[in-house]
Amino acid sequence: MKLKNYLLLFALLLVVGVRAQVPSGNKYPKREFRGAWIQAVNGQFKGIPTGKLKQTLIDQLNSLQGAGINAIIFQVRPEADALYASQHEPWSRFLTGTQGQIPSPMWDPMQFMIEECRKRNMEFHAWINPYRVKTSLKNQLAPEHIYHQHPEWFVTYGDQLYFDPALPESRDYICKIVTDIVSRYDVDAIHMDDYFYPYPVKGMDFPDDASFARYGGGFTNKADWRRSNVNVLIKKLHETIRAVKPWVKFGISPFGIYRNQKSDPLGSDTNGLQNYDDLYADVLLWAREGWIDYNIPQIYWEIGHKAADYETLVKWWATHSENRPLFIGQSVPNTIQYADPKNPSINQLPRKMALQRAYQTIGGSCQWYASAVVENQGRYRDALVSEYHKYPALIPVFDFMDDKAPGKVRKMKKVWTEDGYVLFWTAPKAETEVDKAVRYVVYRFSGKEKVNLDDPSHIVAITSNPFYKLPYETGKTKHRYVVTALDRLHNESKSVSKKVKL
Repeated sequence: MKLKNYLLLFALLLVVGVRAQVPSGNKYPKREFRGAWIQAVNGQFKGIPTGKLKQTLIDQLNSLQGAGINAIIFQVRPEADALYASQHEPWSRFLTGTQGQIPSPMWDPMQFMIEECRKRNMEFHAWINPYRVKTSLKNQLAPEHIYHQHPEWFVTYGDQLYFDPALPESRDYICKIVTDIVSRYDVDAIHMDDYFYPYPVKGMDFPDDASFARYGGGFTNKADWRRSNVNVLIKKLHETIRAVKPWVKFGISPFGIYRNQKSDPLGSDTNGLQNYDDLYADVLLWAREGWIDYNIPQIYWEIGHKAADYETLVKWWATHSENRPLFIGQSVPNTIQYADPKNPSINQLPRKMALQRAYQTIGGSCQWYASAVVENQGRYRDALVSEYHKYPALIPVFDFMDDKAPGKVRKMKKVWTEDGYVLFWTAPKAETEVDKAVRYVVYRFSGKEKVNLDDPSHIVAITSNPFYKLPYETGKTKHRYVVTALDRLHNESKSVSKKVKL
């Protein structure tokens, strides 16, 4: 190949590489991950009567649904315990007030939340903490806690207790817990946040010299060995989940800085704690190797932060998505607390949303924390409703897991009932669980309007029901209704349409 051709090819590759990160120009994307974290460790559930807590959760979900949220990340395992009917771990003190105490009357918060999310066509992601056992050493463990059976699996660091990440027994046990959750509950994902090796305690090294002596053969560097321990867990968890239910995703929400430039020329222009060096979490490797299915870095700082500028980090992660879905972890309180540097009369939400949507490698965001949205802090929820989540959005496709769309809906017809005009259809046939239609998208267009399914302003319903009640008025206005089917991984079928006069 001649030099001229080499140069042309190189220029083309540069264009292709940049194109993935040029502004998408889509003000209202049809597909966008719009998540919210509901945490337990802040004590918001502790000791609340069951009926009252159920109603609180229903109210939160209703508010979040109204704000366009389409995925809930719900904390179910904060301290090797359970906010669900676990077969292996005690009930969480963050639910009942005392670890091991059964809820009275008996209920299962995870199952309850799954059912309520299904009613609202939201995804449910089960959020677990892999290694942490005590957030404070003064906390009491239930008699049936695994610690009492195998104290040799655990280490104390600072004021907390952890599984030793070096031990094969720790990894096997954590995978057993995940197998139990995935096999018995209809979760859409298993989710872990930023707690791998613990955040460093000043002046204290993590106490794993004995484990390094026993398992560190082949490693001259303890940091590399620690990263390898976490890598092995992540790979094993991914394989475990895939083996049980191939459609269940595995996602991570790491601390917002991978590495600083002073540690690695490829790192971000930041100066803060690092996943790779301080938490031993090699997030980019996990994405590159396909061990995780999505990544939500917690970019909780403001635009203009001296050590960790939001804009710098969003651009860095957008450039380093490593071919895995990338969403941005947003802090509601920090976003409303700080003014836009270019327009001090408003907060940073408009600019942050513009940045998030400027890169095709970024497929959405997740709000920390759900209650801040529900409480409409700084009119944040109002802004989502009126502008940023004005129209519904489908979850992005995970085509590396499944790229086959379900069949079209069948036998669509309009029927006059005692409740009014209803559009009915029959689910498409499916051979496997992954092929099944689990929900439907209903679009509406005026009589002469061109059908454009890429425009979410025409979505009138995303529903698990095989019917839709039509808004009958005079019977003289022509409309076209279009229905598609979605499978578990949000692949969309070809459309079927019906003209009606309403």
